[in-house]
Amino acid sequence: MMILTEDRMTAATVRPGGGRSWSSALLGGLGYLAHPVQAGAALLLLGLGVITWLPAAAAAAHALHRWRTDGDQSCFAGTFRAFPRYWRRLWPLGIAAAAGTVLLIANLSFLYGRGGPAPVLLLAQLGLVAVAAPYLLAVAVVAARDPERTTGDWLRGAGWFAFGSAARGTALLGAAVAAPILSIVVPAGPLLLGTTVPLLVGLIIADQTAKTSAA
Repeated sequence: MMILTEDRMTAATVRPGGGRSWSSALLGGLGYLAHPVQAGAALLLLGLGVITWLPAAAAAAHALHRWRTDGDQSCFAGTFRAFPRYWRRLWPLGIAAAAGTVLLIANLSFLYGRGGPAPVLLLAQLGLVAVAAPYLLAVAVVAARDPERTTGDWLRGAGWFAFGSAARGTALLGAAVAAPILSIVVPAGPLLLGTTVPLLVGLIIADQTAKTSAA
């Protein structure tokens, strides 16, 4: 059986013009999808406790950050390894976020389709979602990038990251809304990618913001 050498294997994935072949590009794209899926699977398992969702999101964001910066591809195991650290420090906010979500869903269910002042109150509830979603994502992103900072620093940094720029806040909110919808094309996509894709978007934005600030 003929075995390709490393040089011949490399040449097989490069077009004559010097660019990489479509199969190599496809594998790279699948790899870029696989890591958020891994982190999403771990987040889904850890988030079954409801109040554990926010610490799990921070742990998943940390695993994705390690993958992007250090090449650590163990995003599933990495999320589980990081979870205890974030759970110890974010559980009060996780409980508050879970309670607020339950109350919000109850309010939306009660107000939907009613007349009188209900439409105004419904818009107010949606406004709270538009504020809470970017902020909670920002908490996870800031905590993931700087795990040694204090919890207070995370919360204050998240406020600046989410609301210090209209473009950042809009991008975070847009990612939170669009990711579950667009990921429907992937099996179990909304469950596996509905949170990790917005987290990945947040990490990318945070990197670009840091580069801009340093320039």
